[in-house]
Amino acid sequence: MSTSLGQNTPVRETHAAVTPDKIMQIGLGFWGSKTLLSAVELGIFTHLAHGPMSGEQLEQAAGVHPRSSRDFLDALVAMGMLDRHDGHYSNTHESNIFLDKNKPSYLGGLLEMANARLYSHWAGLTEALRTGEKQNEAKGEESDDSFKTLYSDPRRLRTFLGAMTGISIPSAIAIARKFQWTKYRTFVDIGTAQGGLPTQIALAHEHITGKGFDLPIVQPIFEEYVHSFGLHKRLTFQVGNFFEDPLPEADVLVMGHILHDWNLETKMMLLEKAVQALPKGGSLIVYEALIDDERRHNAFGLLMSLNMLIETSGGFDYTGADCRGWMKKVGFSETRVEHLVGPDSMVVGIK
Repeated sequence: MSTSLGQNTPVRETHAAVTPDKIMQIGLGFWGSKTLLSAVELGIFTHLAHGPMSGEQLEQAAGVHPRSSRDFLDALVAMGMLDRHDGHYSNTHESNIFLDKNKPSYLGGLLEMANARLYSHWAGLTEALRTGEKQNEAKGEESDDSFKTLYSDPRRLRTFLGAMTGISIPSAIAIARKFQWTKYRTFVDIGTAQGGLPTQIALAHEHITGKGFDLPIVQPIFEEYVHSFGLHKRLTFQVGNFFEDPLPEADVLVMGHILHDWNLETKMMLLEKAVQALPKGGSLIVYEALIDDERRHNAFGLLMSLNMLIETSGGFDYTGADCRGWMKKVGFSETRVEHLVGPDSMVVGIK
């Protein structure tokens, strides 16, 4: 005997083999996400970087109410974000490296921005899918440049630039290792933010000098970050607007998480400017969470494209094949795609 959903949809007794686990994990995934984001905001991982602490010690250090602290901390243990032994909590190897605010490998800036901005903005995803309109601070504004609103608030700007460092550091380290920097002497990071990528390249290759290219308001934040690594003699800042100014000339230009912010027309304009600025044999590195060519596997890249729907008026993510085609159209003679780390890959174009 079978029941039905609607008029003619029989439900067969297959529930023993098929479970809703994946549906429930994804559908309620925001529970775990918000728990981690709150832990970063409260500085849990930074407190534990000094050594294991009891639950009561963590309560006091992070300002967590006793009613919630045990479940909160044990949830982080269950999710693999913390360890617990003999009633004392400690960081995992990963959280100790990437979530301690005092380490240069800190990725929490991205999570801080996710907590402060993106978490609430994504509540508007359904509206964005229906209307095609952004849902961030600039919602309802006619301007296509969402960054004007973001950059107008110094505190919000610093959080955003820290987030860009957080999302870029793993790929920056991989680019410093995988790209053939021995063939080049100069580079410019276009839309450099704090300077996470230039710093990693300079740390790995002493013969290289570089510049960060960005808006004037970014300069003191870039210089503060670079100076903290003692690299201010080899890494300098160049004020500019890539919409209005030619791109700086160098052996290598880098655009990390830049092209996906804009519509296709602007993407092509930026690629054209890049090929014009490079010498013959020079290279452009574009890195993003590239969507796989079959659009089936890199869920992060596809979700990032939905984030561009939330954050911008026309931005979207793309496949490596898309980018190679655009590069060839504007005049690059050779192109290749190379995986970096996690969801990120780079497209290299040679003039």
